[in-house]
Amino acid sequence: MAMARLTPNGVAAALAGDTNLKPVLQIVELRGVQVNGAGVTRGERFRAVVSDGTAASSALFAAQLSDHARSGALRRGSIVQLSEYVINDVGPRRIIVILNLEVLVSECEIIGNPTALSETGSPIPNPTRVEQFNGAPQYGLMAGNSSNTTTKPSDNVPLFQNSMAGNSSNFATRPSDKVPVFQPTVQPSYRPAPNYKNHGAIMKNEAPARIIPISALNPYQGRWAIKARVTAKGDIRRYHNAKGDGKVFSFDLLDSDGGEIRVTCFNALLDRFYEVVEVGKVYVVSRGNLRPAQKNYNHLNNEWEILLENGSTVDLCPDEDSSIPTQRFDFRPINEIEDAQNNAILDIIGVVTSVNPCTTIQRKNGMETQKRTMNLKDMSGRSVEVTMWGDFCNREGSQLQGMVERGIFPVLAVKAGKVSDFSGKSVGTISSTQLFINPDSAEAHSLRQWFDSGGRDASTQSISRDITPGASRNEIRKTVAQIKDEGLGMGDKPDWITVKATVIFFKNESFFYTACPNMIGDRQCNKKVTKSTTGNWTCDKCDREFEECDYRYLLQFQIQDHSGTAWVTAFQEAGQELLGCSATELNALKEREDPRFADTMLNCLFQEYLLRLKVKEESYGDERKVKNTAVKVEKVDPSGESKFLLDLISQVLGATLADCATLSAARSCVVR
Repeated sequence: MAMARLTPNGVAAALAGDTNLKPVLQIVELRGVQVNGAGVTRGERFRAVVSDGTAASSALFAAQLSDHARSGALRRGSIVQLSEYVINDVGPRRIIVILNLEVLVSECEIIGNPTALSETGSPIPNPTRVEQFNGAPQYGLMAGNSSNTTTKPSDNVPLFQNSMAGNSSNFATRPSDKVPVFQPTVQPSYRPAPNYKNHGAIMKNEAPARIIPISALNPYQGRWAIKARVTAKGDIRRYHNAKGDGKVFSFDLLDSDGGEIRVTCFNALLDRFYEVVEVGKVYVVSRGNLRPAQKNYNHLNNEWEILLENGSTVDLCPDEDSSIPTQRFDFRPINEIEDAQNNAILDIIGVVTSVNPCTTIQRKNGMETQKRTMNLKDMSGRSVEVTMWGDFCNREGSQLQGMVERGIFPVLAVKAGKVSDFSGKSVGTISSTQLFINPDSAEAHSLRQWFDSGGRDASTQSISRDITPGASRNEIRKTVAQIKDEGLGMGDKPDWITVKATVIFFKNESFFYTACPNMIGDRQCNKKVTKSTTGNWTCDKCDREFEECDYRYLLQFQIQDHSGTAWVTAFQEAGQELLGCSATELNALKEREDPRFADTMLNCLFQEYLLRLKVKEESYGDERKVKNTAVKVEKVDPSGESKFLLDLISQVLGATLADCATLSAARSCVVR
């Protein structure tokens, strides 16, 4: 016969604030509730009533314990020992938030006749009955709306009716051999610790908050603290809304259990904590508002994020805690990226085999940004193009390019890269991306050993648009005639295609436009400027005049293949790729009547190129016309083009052989 002891006065002790007590209690009621946040259902949590055989109190299970209830390990009658819990004030009463527990017995008859405790710890007279669960009435603990309740006329009614009517003993009898018996034994009465005695509600005492795992955080905790290492720190971002101007920054935390969470600070709190927080150091963070994570910007594996408040603290731990890792990765092999969804966020690691020069491109909003691409390969037999944007290009990008040019092929870990299927599969950086060159990890050491012992020469297949056309998995090849015949560009979104064609004519009278040189932050304005009567260049957007202007390509040329001809427009990057020099340099040659101006264009005529085109219908006054814009121009590589054609032939032959096999099988069936 199994025996156990419920902790006498355990409920009162817990509600009084003794969080070091590990009481043995019984679950006398259990139900699931839906937790909502920001208008979205966040999942099911479980509420309960726990009893020490005499008194009972409402309790709430933390999210990590929900599986115990769903699986049936926790149920009505279970005997549990609370190993971690906190006390929260919810309106006029207190509840026990259970963070961790041990199930001693999964099922047992209800022990004793427990009654609900008031906030002062005394029994509640005339408890209110609100509903029944499993046939047992419940009074005044999980009340939702008092207007829907009925008052039980008698005082001090037992909280739960014991099915053992007539049994005056404190022992719960065993109705079957499967249900063990538990005996609450006499223990000394609970006496509050001096720090809590006569100090009112527990939420207002002076006891320091206990450090809990990040995974145990939930919005129902009033006082908590976490100890974690800063793994990432964002830049200060400024914004403007209906309330005025503001500023914000975030940092990510990682604890010894592998839990991660993002912390955000606004305005005055930014001024208070921005200089305090340093990447790689360990802090104790306490008091903050937990809110649902904004998954559009927060890609950590946590449904919550912390918003620091005036009462929040961020204290540096002077002693290094080696139990907390410096970073947490969830690496995916490159071959798995082929099946990853567009815009998925993931971690990858590989050896850098090539790094392209940094280029400047113009975004849709007219602002310029830096772009740099490189290629990674790993032991899966695949390689992928990684695109760096903005500051990554001149920071890690320049370092990586220098290493590759010196014959050093470093291992690169990319944390929180974004998958794109724009042309094949590639990975790009976002604001929360982190790049680690030659990280000290088992995966990096394994890759280095593989690469140095033969992996350098191992053949790999690219899953991205590469400089080799044959390696482009999702490249859509079209002829010039197909642009018109298939009505490309007539839909709501542009069509992106690749055309192999020859350049047959340039419009060399006007191949550039005069652009504003003003820098707005770290980007150039680039809007068209006009020459004023003073001889200066005027920008309407910036409302300023400049002595000098910039020159940017607005190049129009004609292409031809075996099916027809078409006009194409190329802007700065594509024009520079085609002609091999900047618009400023080409315009200087023209103004000096230098013969090299004509030679530059003549050298490009009757040469075959692969042109990546954006095809979209646009309006010109009352006329609608399809416009072809070159976004990338590459000379045809004979080796790569041969591979592309061979792959195409293989696909056609494979389909033909499959059709022949089907036809042969059909004929065999007819003969039979």
